[in-house]
Amino acid sequence: MMERCVVLFGSNMGDKEQIFMQACLLINNRCGTIFDLSAAYESEPWGFEAEEWFLNRAIVLETELAPEPLLKELLDIEKELGRVRHPEVEGYCSRTVDLDLLYYGDRVVLTPMLTIPHPRLHLRRFALVPLCDVIPDFRHPVFQLTQVELLQRCPDGSVVRELYVEKED
Repeated sequence: MMERCVVLFGSNMGDKEQIFMQACLLINNRCGTIFDLSAAYESEPWGFEAEEWFLNRAIVLETELAPEPLLKELLDIEKELGRVRHPEVEGYCSRTVDLDLLYYGDRVVLTPMLTIPHPRLHLRRFALVPLCDVIPDFRHPVFQLTQVELLQRCPDGSVVRELYVEKED
């Protein structure tokens, strides 16, 4: 059965645009079909200091994969695209690619490997602003608030600015 999911792309290292395009190709080939993208946003690093800001975009995906196999594919794609996880580093750090599974339909998933909806998305403008582009009226399955309402209530004051919107030919 097909399920609609939302993945947040983030990158603040390397050729962020090229990495985004590669991630989309790999997601389409291995995870399902991307049928909507948010505008591109530049956001200041959240939770750590870094010179380079992030490129963030929300990807809406239709998939037949269950939540944990989908997460595994996303983590494999991150690794293929140069993501290196440093277990000795506490907290956040710069990265070539981050693919966060924010929503899996309207399901609530709590396993040792995965929590959906993403447990901190309502606290992060860099996630909520792109979500408002693609699913503004979707209700968070726990809070029962739309993405617009979550953004209006978000305590995060960090800067998120639109870079461009994809144009359909």
